[in-house]
Amino acid sequence: MPDTPLLDTVKFPADMRGFDIAQLKQLAQEVRAETIDAVSVTGGHLGAGLGVVELTTALHHVFETPKDILIWDVGHQCYPHKILTGRRDRIRTLRQPGGLSGFTKRSESEYDPFGAAHASTSISAALGFAAARDQKGEKNKVVAVIGDGSMSAGMAYEAMNNAAEATNGQLMVILNDNDMSIAPPVGGMSAYLAGLVSGGAYQNVRRLGRSVAQHLPRPFRNAAKKAEEYARGMVTGGTLFEELGFYYVGPIDGHDMENLVPILKKAAAIEDRPVLVHVVTQKGKGYAPAESSADKLHAVVKFDVVSGKQAKSVSNAPSYTKVFGTELIKHAKIDPSIVAITAAMPSGTGLDLFGQAFPERTYDVGIAEQHAVTFAAGLAADGMKPVCAIYSTFLQRGYDQVVHDVAIQSLPVRFAMDRAGLVGADGATHAGSFDIGFMGALPGMVLMAAADEAELAGMISTSLAIDDRPSAFRYPRGDGVGVEIPELAAPFEIGRGRIVREGTSVAILSLGTRLQESLKAADLLAARGVSATVADARFAKPLDADLILRLAREHEALITVEEGAMGGFGAFVLQLLAEKGALDRGLKVRTLNLPDVFQDQDAPTAMYAQAGLNAEHIAAATLTALGVEATRAVRA
Repeated sequence: MPDTPLLDTVKFPADMRGFDIAQLKQLAQEVRAETIDAVSVTGGHLGAGLGVVELTTALHHVFETPKDILIWDVGHQCYPHKILTGRRDRIRTLRQPGGLSGFTKRSESEYDPFGAAHASTSISAALGFAAARDQKGEKNKVVAVIGDGSMSAGMAYEAMNNAAEATNGQLMVILNDNDMSIAPPVGGMSAYLAGLVSGGAYQNVRRLGRSVAQHLPRPFRNAAKKAEEYARGMVTGGTLFEELGFYYVGPIDGHDMENLVPILKKAAAIEDRPVLVHVVTQKGKGYAPAESSADKLHAVVKFDVVSGKQAKSVSNAPSYTKVFGTELIKHAKIDPSIVAITAAMPSGTGLDLFGQAFPERTYDVGIAEQHAVTFAAGLAADGMKPVCAIYSTFLQRGYDQVVHDVAIQSLPVRFAMDRAGLVGADGATHAGSFDIGFMGALPGMVLMAAADEAELAGMISTSLAIDDRPSAFRYPRGDGVGVEIPELAAPFEIGRGRIVREGTSVAILSLGTRLQESLKAADLLAARGVSATVADARFAKPLDADLILRLAREHEALITVEEGAMGGFGAFVLQLLAEKGALDRGLKVRTLNLPDVFQDQDAPTAMYAQAGLNAEHIAAATLTALGVEATRAVRA
C-alpha cells in the first residue's frame, strides 16, 4: 500500500476545499499512487485515469460536488474521482463481482450524476442538467469532462450546437486533450493567455464592448463581434468552439496545478454563455511504464507496480479477435478490393494486424460509428468490399445507418461484430446482447454466429463472397476452443446449419459459442438416459428451415440456445415453427437466452451461470420440457 498521509484525511471532496496549491499537488500525487496500486490488484483502465489526476483534484476543489454536477465522458478515467468521492475503501473491488463499476454509475454514488461507458454523451447530458437547473430556478454549476477522442463523434457537436439555445446559465465543458490532437500546450504564455481571457477584467471589457456595439448598425455590430472572436481565436485556437457558441479558454497544462486551479475558478464565474476550457494532459502521466507504453497502459490486467509487467495468462488457443484479423489478412492478400474500417478500436477489433499488413486499406474513423457505417456503404456502392469491424454494443450507435444506408440499398457491407454476448468485467454497458434481434430484423441481412474459431474463419469467407446484400457475423471476447483452422476457409452455404451430434429424444439447437456447453449438456442428458441431437445453426438469418423442421419432426423437444437477449434467435425459430404448423403436434419448445435484465460485472462463466446458459442449465431445461424432475439432472 502506498504512503498517503494527506489522502488519508480526505474522504469526500469537501475535506479538500480548504487546501492550498501545495497541498493539492501533494494530494494529486497520493491519488496517483493509490490509483496505480489499486489497478495493479484489479486490472482495468489505467492510462486515462493517470492523465486526469490533477484535473480531478482541481475540479473537486473548485466545484461544490455533488451539488455542482460533474459528468465524465466514457467514465473509464474516473478511478481518481472514485477515490476522492467516498469510495476509496472499495477501490480494490473495481470491476470485481459485487464491486465498484469500472465506469461512472448513478446507483453507486451521488457523485456519479450520470452513468457512462460509451463515448461522447457527456455534453448532451450536462446540457440536460443545466436546462433542468434553469427550469427549477436553481444556481448550481454543471461541468462535463470530455476527451479529444470523444470529440470525433457527431453527438458532441450536436450538443454544443444546441447549448447556447438550451441554457442561459452557466455550463462548462472541459476538453481533456490527451493526445496532442488539437493543440499542444505552450508553457507559461499559454497559461497567461488562458488566465487573461477567463478573468473578470477581460470579461468586463468584452461586456462593455458588446454594449457599445449594440448601438452600432447591424453590419458594424456583427463585424465587431467577429473581430474580437477571431482575434482571440488566432491566439488560442478556439474559433471552432466560438462558432458553436462557446467561450473558449486555453489551452492550459492540465498537470500544472498552480495555473489550473485559478483558471477553473475564473471560468466557473462566467455565466452569460457556455464555456469550453481546453486542458492538455498526458495519458499515463506519473507512471513510467505507462508513459513509455505505446497505448499508455490504456487497459491492463493485474500487474507488478515496480516493473509494470502484466500477469497475462497464456492460452493454447488464439483469441477470436486475433483470428478475425489474421483471417481477413489472408483474404486481402488475394483480393485487393477488401478494405477494413474501425471506429477508434484497431487493437480491440484485431484490425491493428490488418493495418500493419495493409495500412493504405485500413480506415480508423475515430469514435464515429454512424459515419463508419455510411462510409462503408459508400465504399460498397462503388465496388469495394468493406469490412466494418465494430463491437456489438458500439454498433447500436450506428443502427439507423445500418438500416437506412446499407440494408435498404442492399449494399454488401460486412459487419464484424466483436464482443458478442457477455463480456465480464466491463459489465452491462459493453455486453453484446441485442445484435441478433436488431440485425436479424432487417430484410435481406445475412446474420451468422461463430461456434468456434474455425467457424469464424468460414463466416469471414462467407461474408466476403456475398456481393448483393449486407452480412454480419458475431463472435465473443476471449479465446477460442483450440480447434484447427483451415489454411483458407471455404464459404458456407448461406442459410445452412450442421448436425454436430446425432440423438433421438431431444434436439438442442445452438447459435454461437454455447455449442460447447450444449455438447456437455448432451453428455449430462445421456447419463440420465436421454439421447440428444446437438446442432449448430450457424445462421440466425436466413434460418435453416429444413434443419429446424427436421429437428421438430424427429424429436419430442427442441431447445434453442443463444448468447443474446429475448426477441432474437429463439423468437425467429418459434415464428418459423408456428408458420409451418410444427407446433401443432405437441412439440415441446424451450428458448434459452440472456435474462431480461442488465447483468452486472462478473467473470463470464459466472455471468452465463446467472443467465442459465451453462451445460447444467441447458440439461435441466431439457428435462423440464420433457416433464422430468430436473433437480437431480445436473451436477451439484
